[in-house]
Amino acid sequence: MFRRRRKLTIAERVRDFFWPRAGWQRSSRYVFHRVARIPGTPYDLAAGFACGAAVSFTPFVGLHFVLAAILAFVIRANVVAAAIGTVIGNPWTFPFIWIWIYKLGHWMGAGSPDDTPRPDFTELFGHIMDATLSLDLAYLAQTAWPVWWPMLLGSIPTTVAAWIAFYWPLKTLVTTYQDRRIRHRVQWLDDRPPVPPDQHNRPGT
Repeated sequence: MFRRRRKLTIAERVRDFFWPRAGWQRSSRYVFHRVARIPGTPYDLAAGFACGAAVSFTPFVGLHFVLAAILAFVIRANVVAAAIGTVIGNPWTFPFIWIWIYKLGHWMGAGSPDDTPRPDFTELFGHIMDATLSLDLAYLAQTAWPVWWPMLLGSIPTTVAAWIAFYWPLKTLVTTYQDRRIRHRVQWLDDRPPVPPDQHNRPGT
């Protein structure tokens, strides 16, 4: 139902990822309908989406899909909804998320934010990926860890708060959406014209 007649090119997909052509409001509504139409209970869908949204507030960049799926599986939520929920973490929100959890982690005791200047998070995560693949433990210990540790510490209460903030409103919305669809379906069945009696006796009916 939601498939496009013409497939988007790679350039169009990249552009829509950074700035949806339909606008943020319509894009958010589209995401909600994608989640609400997935088979499952309101808990399954809301908890799954909340898992994806919550892990977006962690510094495990590149592992959000995996972590969201694992968390959804553990709490018996919908894994597909969890994957969709990771859209909360995107190029527009990541800078604010990273700065927030970094400062919160320092405030919680992981050093003082005045010890070092604010890092370039995009460059940092790129170097962390390269250092991990090349097993450059010196870089990870000396440069990445002093920044990554405060972010990890600050992400713990943030993910909990984010899960709750997304779960409860979305559960209410999905419940209302599913109830409305059921009522419309029942009304459609009730409004159908009755089948003439002679058609019941026709061959093949």
